[in-house]
Amino acid sequence: MRAKADFVRDTSGGGDVLRFSGWLTLANLGDFPDRLRAQPGGVVRLDLSAIERIDTVGAWLIQRFAADQGAAIEGLSDDAAHLLRQVAAADQHVEMRPERAHPASHLLAEIGEAVLGALHTLYGLLGFFGATAIAFGTVVRRPSRFRLNATVQRFEVVGIRALGIIGLMSFLIGIVIAQQGAVQLKQFGAEVFTINLVGRITLRELGVLMTAIMVAGRSGSAFAAQLGTMKLTEEIDAMRTIGVSPIEALVLPRVLAAVLMMPLLGFYASVIAIVGGGLLCWVSLDIPPDTFIQRLREVVPITDLYVGLVKAPVFGAIIAIAGCFQGMQVEGSAEAVGTRTTSAVVQAIFLVIVIDAFFAVFFTWVGWN
Repeated sequence: MRAKADFVRDTSGGGDVLRFSGWLTLANLGDFPDRLRAQPGGVVRLDLSAIERIDTVGAWLIQRFAADQGAAIEGLSDDAAHLLRQVAAADQHVEMRPERAHPASHLLAEIGEAVLGALHTLYGLLGFFGATAIAFGTVVRRPSRFRLNATVQRFEVVGIRALGIIGLMSFLIGIVIAQQGAVQLKQFGAEVFTINLVGRITLRELGVLMTAIMVAGRSGSAFAAQLGTMKLTEEIDAMRTIGVSPIEALVLPRVLAAVLMMPLLGFYASVIAIVGGGLLCWVSLDIPPDTFIQRLREVVPITDLYVGLVKAPVFGAIIAIAGCFQGMQVEGSAEAVGTRTTSAVVQAIFLVIVIDAFFAVFFTWVGWN
């Protein structure tokens, strides 16, 4: 039978003691809280050895009273003592309206969090790159573990299916470069140098760079979304359970496809951009195609083509690793897939532009300018 929560005050010892009895549960409290709050000070101990049952509400009342009186609690069972500790840990003051931080402090905090987040992501990317390199070395030593079908399928997705959009984009970029260059050079009677502008900037920079941006938005985001969805559905955990390395089975084919297809896509984009620029020169500047091609061969050094082909596989590796890394970081909910996909595209484009700047300085230093 449930006994109402009650207590008596014992003043016979060296200090006042409250001895509790009954069920300290919400349904059996009655006027217990009011009587407990009305107790005068001087209580040094709370004896709960006669308590039959206690719930969260009862534990909170005891904990609050003990904190106010500075009294010790004794006589609890192990389970009741654990409940009291949990209630005490959760009994924290919470402001309904937190104080507004100073704008300067808030700005510094935001900058600090952004820097720490960037460093953490860079550290993770380097670790993921190392894991991918180890997996590649394992596959080289054991060719039977190489997944040819998955890699060929990635070739189709990354390369062949991207030809249309990359070709259209490059064609229009070539036209824009030629048109804007011709407008500016016409002021000096140097329209013929539009050919130099189109040839060099597309082969050396824009052809590969714009292709990398398109691949990052198209394939890098797809890599992150695919792996992120597999992470949420626990397919990746299942692969590990049966002894299949996700890096070898999922990441390596995507990285190899991006690395091998980027030089081809970059060269294809450069050629299409030159075709677009040549078409505008023919229509707008009355430069016939044979003259355009002849001039192009004279003014564009072969090193410009080499520069683009050297940068392309590096850009491809960055895009694939960033996409796969963000996909493998997905956890929690489907919203994380969208967040990580966005992060994959932003990080890939940012890193591509940064590495492109380093390449520009390096090739100038070695004399390929």
